[in-house]
Amino acid sequence: MSAKTPPQNTVPTPVTKRRFVFVLLDNFTLLSFASALECLRIANRMIGQQAYEWKLIGEGGETASCSAGTEFKLDDDLIELSRDDTVLVCGGINVQKATTKRMLSWLRREARKGLRLGGLCTAAYTLARAGLLDGKRATIHWENQDSFAEEFDEVTLTKSVFVIDGNRMTTAGGTSSIDLMLKLVADDHGEEIANLVADQQIYSSIRTDQDTQRLSVPTRIGVRHPKLSQVIQKMEQNIEEPISPSILAKEVGMSTRQLERLFRRYLNRSPKRYYMELRLQKARNLLMQTDMSVINVALACGFASPSHFSKCYRAHYNTTPYRERGSQGARLSI
Repeated sequence: MSAKTPPQNTVPTPVTKRRFVFVLLDNFTLLSFASALECLRIANRMIGQQAYEWKLIGEGGETASCSAGTEFKLDDDLIELSRDDTVLVCGGINVQKATTKRMLSWLRREARKGLRLGGLCTAAYTLARAGLLDGKRATIHWENQDSFAEEFDEVTLTKSVFVIDGNRMTTAGGTSSIDLMLKLVADDHGEEIANLVADQQIYSSIRTDQDTQRLSVPTRIGVRHPKLSQVIQKMEQNIEEPISPSILAKEVGMSTRQLERLFRRYLNRSPKRYYMELRLQKARNLLMQTDMSVINVALACGFASPSHFSKCYRAHYNTTPYRERGSQGARLSI
């Protein structure tokens, strides 16, 4: 047991219990859910009493499967909740399919009570689909950012690890649930208790809502060259209206030839090729995760014509955008 565990011979001052209701969507991400739940369990131990309790619910009220295939027994169906409850919807892969009409109706009804409501991992999609993030700041897993931004104009999407905006909370997935829960524990019981919870999890680098979820460009590409990083960052920020290599080079104080050599040396491809791959990667995300037409996907990724888009897509992915979309099958109407 940690040396920092509160002494057992003292009687802790009674605290008001707070209940968390975890709503497990089909194919939810186990890491995001477990990270949040463990924070509550450990917080109870560090506080010395049951400051937090929780309940697992979901459609049908029987079981819910995580994306790893493991089934979890639910405590109840989509029941009526108390205004004092904190609801955390747990999403994962195929969140569009898991976001059913019944789930949306239930969320809207419960939200009218004014309770605190959050989405872990991809569940920000579910909250946004229910209209519960309109006018709010939010985050979602980086893999879903492109499709989310295209579908929900009324939500201010950030790249933060987690976001709390009023009584709405969202996380980017993975271990970001820990960061959110540590913030909530600190708000309820102070920084010292939150730090004890982090220590118990060997979580040595607590992130705030100012931290971004993805690795820096140099870390991602495995190259620490400031001008190369600047150019790639500009490319990532200008997918819909691509910037020519000559302008990119000029903006970082290089000639076009120097920029070509830089990309060849560190990334074994031309700037034009690298930029094209970024655009096609975004296109693939939009095709897989949204109902946008192929033409609109092409335009969102900087292609002037569907035929040029299709030609580039086939060359890179060995299939056409239409076949890519078709291979996903009919998506559930929600």
